[in-house]
Amino acid sequence: MKKIIIGITGSIAIYKTCDLISQLKKKNYDIEVIMTENATRFINPLTFGSLIGKPVFTDDFDETGYQIKHIHIVENASCFIIVPATANIIAKIANGIADDPVSSAFLAATCPKIIAPAMNVHMYENTATQKNIEICRSYHIHFIEPAVGHLACGYEGKGHLAPLEDILEYIEYVTSEHPLKGKHVLVSAGPTQEALDPVRYITNHSSGKMGYAIAVAARNWGAHVTLISGPTNLKKPFGVDVIDVISANDMFERIKDFMDFQDYIIMSAAVGDYRPVSYSHHKIKKKDHEMVIQVEKNPDILAYLGQHKNRQTICGFAMETENVIDNARKKFTEKNCDLIVVNDLFEDGAGFQNDTNKVALITKHFVDYLHLMSKEELAYRIIDKLIKIKGE
Repeated sequence: MKKIIIGITGSIAIYKTCDLISQLKKKNYDIEVIMTENATRFINPLTFGSLIGKPVFTDDFDETGYQIKHIHIVENASCFIIVPATANIIAKIANGIADDPVSSAFLAATCPKIIAPAMNVHMYENTATQKNIEICRSYHIHFIEPAVGHLACGYEGKGHLAPLEDILEYIEYVTSEHPLKGKHVLVSAGPTQEALDPVRYITNHSSGKMGYAIAVAARNWGAHVTLISGPTNLKKPFGVDVIDVISANDMFERIKDFMDFQDYIIMSAAVGDYRPVSYSHHKIKKKDHEMVIQVEKNPDILAYLGQHKNRQTICGFAMETENVIDNARKKFTEKNCDLIVVNDLFEDGAGFQNDTNKVALITKHFVDYLHLMSKEELAYRIIDKLIKIKGE
């Protein structure tokens, strides 16, 4: 179980930390909470103690059992995050001041550290605060940029605590092993769109969730990730180079631009097989008779990658509705892949739009049938398999 230290300082954004802790508990983290005196003026420590099921550290001089609390509490920690972090605590950390439980423990900690600021926009943009942030960055402390919006003080600007989903992603990143450190991973995701006219296009039902989950997992494991994404409604993950494309040909061209630099290429995008032969620059008007759309083949991106790979390990995806394994094996061979991830569209919980998937992993020597799982969990299983293949 990973141990997370959460330092809490005196900001109105403190109430969001309650929700953060609840979400971390669901992920089975072991959590310790440290509060400054000013933080206890906003929320009683009992609230956080109830959430984590243990006492909250609030007093530098509350030593029991002859242990120095601010040193003992950070031992074996996987991460120390201060959330919310005030300008005051940032200044203390930048200058090595340790005069409260949070700053003392933070200075003593040797684990990865994160600061999530929340304050008035003018305090955040003040030259002194920005200088202190840069000093902290030079200590290899991770900063989660605050969001822009209407602040509790009445001002508008940058100072909102970052969204909790961003903070959770940062925590997952810094607490993960990094077996892909120094490696480059290219992931394609989402659908492609082939325009008929300025109004209409041909596409498919892909949401992009699987590809985005793979990009996040590869990032968490330390890779430099390039995500080439068709149109989706998904939030761009931090720490990932996202390149937006529309058509299959757009995706093909961008993949060719980046493929030579990659160690792994994971083609999870649902690339359209065909595109209209002609494009109308004006809206095609409805007529009383049937309309016939003539189409032509799009480039086969996976086949191109298989033909031109050198050091890259290539993973393709297949969605089938019949003869699932046989069709996937054929694709594996014809496209010269190292791994094919195949699922059955008619399986419950698998396929487009779902948050879960049920797949089989096909390599040269075996078929590994996986149970139904979240796409986030599956992403790690796929990457782990690719690492093992590359090491064979």
